[in-house]
Amino acid sequence: MQVNMDSATVMERNERAVSLPRRSPVRAFEESKAFPAALLTPILLFFVLLNVIPTMWLIGFSFYRYNLQSPDVPRPACVGGPCPILFALPTPIQVSLTQNLQIIIPAALPVDNYVKIYNDSDIWGAASRTFTFVAVGVTIQVILGVLLGFLFWGSAKMPGRRLALTLLFTPMVVTPVASALFWRLIYEPTFGVLNFLITSFGGQKIDFLTSNQWAFPAVLFVDIWMWTPFMILMTLAALASVPKAELEAAEVDRMSWYKRLWYVILPHGKFILMLGILLRTIDAFKTTDLVFLMTNGGPGNITDLIGLRLYRFAFASLNIGFSSALAVVLLIIAIAFTSIYLWVLNARRTSEA
Repeated sequence: MQVNMDSATVMERNERAVSLPRRSPVRAFEESKAFPAALLTPILLFFVLLNVIPTMWLIGFSFYRYNLQSPDVPRPACVGGPCPILFALPTPIQVSLTQNLQIIIPAALPVDNYVKIYNDSDIWGAASRTFTFVAVGVTIQVILGVLLGFLFWGSAKMPGRRLALTLLFTPMVVTPVASALFWRLIYEPTFGVLNFLITSFGGQKIDFLTSNQWAFPAVLFVDIWMWTPFMILMTLAALASVPKAELEAAEVDRMSWYKRLWYVILPHGKFILMLGILLRTIDAFKTTDLVFLMTNGGPGNITDLIGLRLYRFAFASLNIGFSSALAVVLLIIAIAFTSIYLWVLNARRTSEA
């Protein structure tokens, strides 16, 4: 009797094993621990190939004296003259018709490019104009963006609201090249629309883009026109993040608009606004194409921003070593802007904890 029961138990187990569906290899792989790593591998590969390696190459060239117009091979840029060589490693990378690149370990610190940047008054002047451009432009964009964002947020039932928002966002989606050419025609002193309106009201023609007084404000106005819609969009996103229950409670409690803004809207929306300000600050800091097409840095150096100066060192003078060092300095400044935003986020987490 016991043997029959054991045989029945074995048969039931076999039947259950046969009846259970077998997992496919794909399903087994999806449930394994290697699946998340496999999803991340292509992204990490692209990140390394398109970001990490070019950045390390840029940093490496910033310590070299290397100009494509010179027949000399790249050499470490030490202050005061040639660097004493501690170790040299040849590479198959060809830098001229007859010479290959050598990775040289100098016996002294090759920081001559950075010393030249520090002592270059023209670069400091371009940096000063760039910071002025960023501070004034981003401040006006934030103020206009917040005001217009509140206007559209508070008028949800306004007729034609969607059409107005669509037209308002149009400058943001137009390429900077098209915007620059468009406004260059508007500013044109002979047949430009703006000068036509000025002379129609009895004023004198103004050559905006060649005037020492008007060139910088004219370019700055175009940047404000282009990117204020972005801050409107960020403001609307920040306002959409505020819980409706808290807004309704504030309305029931008859809170004033100031208290409602300070205690209800700002705590929820300030971080999205901060992100918008960060993105606009970094983007305005590297403005090049707009200025290049409108004024090319002129008249004189009135609109010569740091991005345009970097372009000239790299692609006009072909001074790869010096332009790489300048690009590294600008990268550090951009990282500093990002660190401010991360510090604000950490402050938020600390306060919530």
